[in-house]
Amino acid sequence: MLTIYLSHGLESGPGALKIQALKGVAEMLDDCEPVVMDYRGMMEPKQRLDHLLEVLAERGTAPDNCVLAGSSLGGWLSAAVSAQQPVWGCFLLAPALGLVDFPETSPTIHARHTHIIHGWQDDVVAPQPVIERARLQRLSLRMVDDDHRLHASLDTILLDFERFLRQCSAPDQSRPIATN
Repeated sequence: MLTIYLSHGLESGPGALKIQALKGVAEMLDDCEPVVMDYRGMMEPKQRLDHLLEVLAERGTAPDNCVLAGSSLGGWLSAAVSAQQPVWGCFLLAPALGLVDFPETSPTIHARHTHIIHGWQDDVVAPQPVIERARLQRLSLRMVDDDHRLHASLDTILLDFERFLRQCSAPDQSRPIATN
């Protein structure tokens, strides 16, 4: 059973369109349990990071059963957690990489499976730091003709997420977590 932790962005919440759509995809799969995080009232990235780490510790999800998914600041949180403790998967939407106000601007992602979707027209998080992280680690990256919210790419996101979760839960994926 995979536990999928879904993290929303700075100015959204657990009921955000993308988070709820991702949750719906995870709920359709037999071997996935979505956990929607709630960071409302926590403005600082470090505060949110500590909260996510606390929830992971409390729930005791094994790293090889843990998938982190998030949008914008939620994408950065997912990457930052994986930098501290390797996980099975990271699915990142317009991850807030390269922003100077964050504790670590571009964390090294330690996940067996990683997929990033980012918009060419993103004016909140520039594409270049995301492209560079993907290049450095040879991570799966899909660039779309969309802005930071990625709403025009929702169908693509959901198809990629379902494929990603199926890849993560495939029985032949019993190798140890890579820490590239």
